[in-house]
Amino acid sequence: MNDHSRPLLAIGKGSTEPGELTGSTMSRDSRSVCIIVENQPVPFDRRVWQQARALTDAGYRVSVICPKDPICASSHEFIEGIQIYRHSIWSGRGRLGYTVEYAMALVVQFYLALKVYVRSGFTILQACNPPDTVFLIALFFKLFGVRFVFDHHDLCPELFEVKFARRGLLYRIVCLAERLTFRTADLSIATNESYRGVAVARGGMDAQRVVVVQTCADLAEVDASLPAPALKRGKQLMVVYVGVMEIQDGVHLLVESIDYLVKQRRRDDTLFVLIGSGNELPHLQSMTARLGLDGTVEFTGRIPHQQVDSYLSTADICVAPDPSNPLNDNCTMIKNLEYMAHGRPVVLYDLKEGRRTLGDAALYARPNDPIDFALQIEKLLDSPSLRDELGRAGRERAEQDLNWEVQKGKLVAAFAQLSANPAQLTAD
Repeated sequence: MNDHSRPLLAIGKGSTEPGELTGSTMSRDSRSVCIIVENQPVPFDRRVWQQARALTDAGYRVSVICPKDPICASSHEFIEGIQIYRHSIWSGRGRLGYTVEYAMALVVQFYLALKVYVRSGFTILQACNPPDTVFLIALFFKLFGVRFVFDHHDLCPELFEVKFARRGLLYRIVCLAERLTFRTADLSIATNESYRGVAVARGGMDAQRVVVVQTCADLAEVDASLPAPALKRGKQLMVVYVGVMEIQDGVHLLVESIDYLVKQRRRDDTLFVLIGSGNELPHLQSMTARLGLDGTVEFTGRIPHQQVDSYLSTADICVAPDPSNPLNDNCTMIKNLEYMAHGRPVVLYDLKEGRRTLGDAALYARPNDPIDFALQIEKLLDSPSLRDELGRAGRERAEQDLNWEVQKGKLVAAFAQLSANPAQLTAD
């Protein structure tokens, strides 16, 4: 899930909080970064918040431009040394709705970027997709020597096809926007090797200008979390899903698997907790009620990261029901990295990057087969020893290099090299 965060704590409000410099006093050659993200608010966007904190710790002055939501409703907050500027957003549905949403967001992002530039004189602008439109803002600031970093969260052409099951003019525009984003970028941050390959082969980027930085858990925070047996609501076992709930995330397939386990396999010893939010949440809640699963499935909505950690520390099994398609096959799901850090066994569909990430820490179901997915869950429900074996394997992978301490080093090194000598960037 991309929107994990610590509880929101506003250290100050207004335009003169500690750490903010006005245009008349700041140094234009100081290290300053502006990050624009349209998809999720900050600090709930886990990847963006981790990056912002890492860069701040490394001595950069960081500002973030992002959307508001009911929880992150303040227009301006100063949190952990990071300036956060939020804007209202009209949430679109369908091809026309998304087009209007992104166009409106681009205008207000440009306005806020100008505001941040006057105040901080940022030297690096980072864009996080979707959508692939912020390169237009970057082109303007490049006139003033600002370097552009593209943080590649999603494969937008593949995402378009998954959402709308068709191509056409808008699809071609999406592909063009992706190409122009890569052409504009001085540095691209990829979430895995598949994305790095896209940046080079499809985006035409020099491989030396693409670095892989994965969104891994901070093991120190994970280890501070304790199990909370009361979360099981009296059930013997608990299965947890953490993530966004959109059509491409396959949570409807998970509900089908749960229905099979309850009605065909007669499982009444397990609570299924689904953590997160998204456009599909109302439909999933209606589907669960219609199937009579209300006593078996619990929807928490979006919750602070400490609560997520409590659920993951208590869970017996974690699940990733993302279906196989050209988008998901190439994605590294943040939830899987979180599951491994907590030492939880995982069930997922057999996806290329999923298997590359989890290795022998998971059971793999036949792609897009909710019955086989249910049977893999049941195999773990019935075997404490197998759960322990897979959980230990996942934790070991997290301790080796799939943790934020390792990954943030790659991020900071890439930014340092970009700031010092962008012409001599080298990939990790």
